[in-house]
Amino acid sequence: MATSTAFTSFTLKGVDAQKFLQGQVTLNAEALAKNQTRYTAICSLKGRIQFGLWLKKIDSESFEIVVTADQAEDFAKHIRKFGAFSKMKLEEAGPVYPVATGIHTEFGPETTDIQAWELAAIESGQAWVQAATAEQFQPQELRLHQREGVHYDKGCYLGQEVIARLWFKAKPKHWLHLVQGTGEAPAVASKLNNDVEVVNSVNVEGGFKALVVAKPEAITELGLTVLDLPEALSGDVARPQ
Repeated sequence: MATSTAFTSFTLKGVDAQKFLQGQVTLNAEALAKNQTRYTAICSLKGRIQFGLWLKKIDSESFEIVVTADQAEDFAKHIRKFGAFSKMKLEEAGPVYPVATGIHTEFGPETTDIQAWELAAIESGQAWVQAATAEQFQPQELRLHQREGVHYDKGCYLGQEVIARLWFKAKPKHWLHLVQGTGEAPAVASKLNNDVEVVNSVNVEGGFKALVVAKPEAITELGLTVLDLPEALSGDVARPQ
């Protein structure tokens, strides 16, 4: 499966930029450290990720945002719709290229090997959402809270009621795993069975590696090998009791 992942960068600037983002994304934009990129999400009212985005705060009135290129147009429409009465401006800054740094990713203007990044991101549990997987997954299912991409005490944002209810009163039935299998890498958003859905995948020698949202027993039934995720992403996805 040839790679087609590309990324588009935006700037969001204005006195209302931080306040606006605080009511949109799943992480705490006010508490985000300056010049630190974190993957976060804008969710639907049903609590599912509509847009996955990498967010960097320059200061409280200036943010850099990266989304997959196939979501860029819809993302810009969303921000301009919901931010129509906010004192800020969204501008497209053009293509950028990723470099994996542990369980996070940074972006720059210099061309990088996208396929190498995809493999590094998948192996380090960095699930990312693109157009094909929009509104398919809840943040907790993708372990976003373990990557500092969700904060459950930050107040209201889109989909917050559903997301908070799952965190405080329930536990996901499916969650993110790193798997390896033989044959061609399965298509993103495809279901290997009713309890295993592909988030990201890449071909490797002798088969493929993929991030899937699944019930653990369903992975075993398919004969896939479950690989270890980094320590930060290897714990229970449920709220500590």
